[in-house]
Amino acid sequence: MLPYPQIDPVAVAIGPLQIHWYGLMYLIGIGSAWLLASSRLNRFDPTWTKEKLSDLVFWCAMGVIVGGRLGYVLFYDLKVYIDNPTLIFEVWKGGMAFHGGLIGVMLATWWFGRKNGKSFFELMDFIAPLVPIGLGAGRIGNFINGELWGKPTDVPWAMIFPPLSDPAQLPRHPSQLYQFALEGVALFIILWLFSRKPRPTMAVSGMFALFYGIFRFIVEFVRVPDAQLGYLAFGWVTMGQILCIPMILGGLGLIWWAYNRPAAPKSAAV
Repeated sequence: MLPYPQIDPVAVAIGPLQIHWYGLMYLIGIGSAWLLASSRLNRFDPTWTKEKLSDLVFWCAMGVIVGGRLGYVLFYDLKVYIDNPTLIFEVWKGGMAFHGGLIGVMLATWWFGRKNGKSFFELMDFIAPLVPIGLGAGRIGNFINGELWGKPTDVPWAMIFPPLSDPAQLPRHPSQLYQFALEGVALFIILWLFSRKPRPTMAVSGMFALFYGIFRFIVEFVRVPDAQLGYLAFGWVTMGQILCIPMILGGLGLIWWAYNRPAAPKSAAV
């Protein structure tokens, strides 16, 4: 068994002001994605300025935060937030849903594309390889918070999470680190390598949806579902898996259509 590193969720405290690691992970993810996008901007569109890219990153970040929070409220814990709506604003305590954040980013991208003469999938293909950076950072934030841990296990790398998080004090799968490795590192490598060559429009977006869906679906087998939901079917199906099925099917559909539609235009290597 590995010891869980006791990291204070509050990174910096200045009087009543507290800066949480969870929030810093979002800033690190967004900032890193912006830097990477800047380095690839000329290959995407030489006419675009850094200011226009900054605007795109800003609106996508708003989509992540607003969509992620509303997604968690709607998909995972609606009754609690109806009873106490002010809890919606306590984002530093966690409670963000990837699938809600994805919908938020898609809406922001669609709106920004209309304003700047880019199709939805042109922008999504450019954005997709950047997303795993934020996903990986977010999972590290979950790990520091001691939340979203896995099922009890006797594997050598099991960890016991803090008592306030896990009163049972059982050795568990560090599922946050599994998700960091798959949704962050592995997905980034796959999309980075795939997008280095020109691909048909929608292909990169399809690869993102497909592999994120697969990776998340797999990890859900060892991750404890949200207590208020539990398993939704057959004693093992979770909300995360249900939400990933459309992503997997949609990703396969996008890839097939990208390569089989007549005279499919290619996205620039990004």
